[in-house]
Amino acid sequence: MSTFQAPKGTYDLIPPSSAKFLAVREALSTPLKNSGYGYIETPGFEDVALFSRGVGESTDIVSKEMYAFETKGGDKLALRPEGTASVLRAALEANLHKAGNIPVKLWYSGSYYRYEKPQAGRYRHFSQVGAEAIGTEDPALDAELIILADQAYRSLGLSQFRILLNSLGDKECRPVYREALQTFLRDLDLDEDTRRRIEINPLRVLDDKRADVQKQLTGAPMLRDFLCDACKAYHEEVRELLTAAGVVYEDDEKLVRGLDYYTRTTFEFVHDGLGSQSAVGGGGRYDGLSEMIGGPSLPSVGWALGVDRTVLALEAEGVELDIPSTTSVYAVPLGEEARRVLFGLVTELRKAGVATDFAFGGRGLKGAMKNANRSGARYALVAGERDLAEGAVQLKDMESGEQEAVALDALVATVRAKLA
Repeated sequence: MSTFQAPKGTYDLIPPSSAKFLAVREALSTPLKNSGYGYIETPGFEDVALFSRGVGESTDIVSKEMYAFETKGGDKLALRPEGTASVLRAALEANLHKAGNIPVKLWYSGSYYRYEKPQAGRYRHFSQVGAEAIGTEDPALDAELIILADQAYRSLGLSQFRILLNSLGDKECRPVYREALQTFLRDLDLDEDTRRRIEINPLRVLDDKRADVQKQLTGAPMLRDFLCDACKAYHEEVRELLTAAGVVYEDDEKLVRGLDYYTRTTFEFVHDGLGSQSAVGGGGRYDGLSEMIGGPSLPSVGWALGVDRTVLALEAEGVELDIPSTTSVYAVPLGEEARRVLFGLVTELRKAGVATDFAFGGRGLKGAMKNANRSGARYALVAGERDLAEGAVQLKDMESGEQEAVALDALVATVRAKLA
């Protein structure tokens, strides 16, 4: 037993379960790679003001959950609690929006950190795959991202998720709604923290998951009744494009998400098999975020999909991913001369692109073959002094049990042909 353990609310990814996480990351990112999105990677920590200004002072993420600290040099930094602000900051810093290829389409994968109460599906360290399309206001772009996320989930075999869709309006119509909502909320019996939120960002109150708060929200004014004509038309086009693509969604007039920068289109992917932490991903349009962090006007849209929660969703549906074995051939030497020769053959097989492992530690035949079985290898490569004297090795099919002698100089070609 180690003296140390992983910090509370975190987890280690270890084989063989780590292979499932890697497969999920690959599946979530594949539709993006096929749609013009380039990979971006940002630091694990940023200037704390990037998040307080972009994500929003009133959000729980900034006010309660962000890991903020001061460096020895006096810089105030924070571990990144989400990806959009960091990606947009990097794109602006590199002037990607000036390169002429608009929208700037980026995807990323990484770890994020929030000081939350740990529970199933909610961790203090978690993994996401995200996508951002920067610099273009186009309902087709919003629809594209929703379609790509839907495609990614379905490629994994998930079927029991739902897409919730809403419009949050823009700077023209949302202020009118904000005032109407504030008037309604001020008359409710709410705690002091929630009352402060009413004055800063009242839409966040609609996102409050507490039953006593939700009960009081019955009859609250709905944003759909305040949308301007431009926002109505924009949202209707997003809906039409999704319908035409065969993507099923549900209109959710209370969906606001937990970040202050969203405008117009907002959406969430939920899985009812996960209990209270049902959101497996989500996103929306954030047309004003660039200006919030000191950049030019760059209307943008994006999403982030949770790798951890997607894995939980797969488990909830009983979906088993077809993950190929990491090893195709396992070499078992019998004696020192065989050890030297087989180690050289292992190197040659690897150079030829064959995933090959070796029985290290000088174990006996029985123990080494047990390891070969555990490795998931299709073939075991066994050789002793008699085999080498004949210029051959024994190639055993681990599925059928059949074994054949193969000449040393023909081994690589033979193995590649059998695995083809």
